[in-house]
Amino acid sequence: MLAYAAAAPRFAERRSSPNALLAIIAGHVALLAVVMSAKMDLPGRLLPERPTVVIPIPNPPLPPPTPMPQSTPRPQPGPTVTEPHIPVQPLPGPDLSPTPAFPDPGPIAGNGPVSDPIPLPKPVPIHLGPQLLTAPDALKPPYPATKLASGEEAALQLRLTIDERGRVVAVEPVGRADPVFLAAARRHMLAHWRYRPASEDGRAISSTMVITLRFQLDG
Repeated sequence: MLAYAAAAPRFAERRSSPNALLAIIAGHVALLAVVMSAKMDLPGRLLPERPTVVIPIPNPPLPPPTPMPQSTPRPQPGPTVTEPHIPVQPLPGPDLSPTPAFPDPGPIAGNGPVSDPIPLPKPVPIHLGPQLLTAPDALKPPYPATKLASGEEAALQLRLTIDERGRVVAVEPVGRADPVFLAAARRHMLAHWRYRPASEDGRAISSTMVITLRFQLDG
């Protein structure tokens, strides 16, 4: 296998000159001076202006005016006038002696006799009247046979006496009453009528009451 090699041309090395280096530096300096002068010659309207801030400073407050001292006029000497003394007699009038603001409350407890206390009212006893317990169908007494035959009717006012057990122990007429009707009513009431006795503060007591009893024929 054949190998082929070629050598690249070499440039001849040149040595730099001092004069050329100085010339290059001088050119750069001149170019920088031209740029600086051109920037300084730009019109003001092309460069941004910074705003000016004005802060007002208030004036210090003026001190209050100092009052001027006023001179007091001195009294001028002059004549002194003395009025004659005339005695005045006081006129009679109402008594102006001080009056106490509050009336005398009288004797105070511990400083004098104490009046008797006001007695409290007595409690009123609770009174309940008698209540009928007999069934309605057992209230009517039998109609007297003689009165039934004659067709007579009557209305009796009767005063009943009821004992502590609720039994009717007395039947008395109030005013005029037919004896036949009265006897029939008394027998039936004493045997069949029953009441819940009257009470006072929960205690059973005897009592009286007035009723009206009618004897009427049906039809």
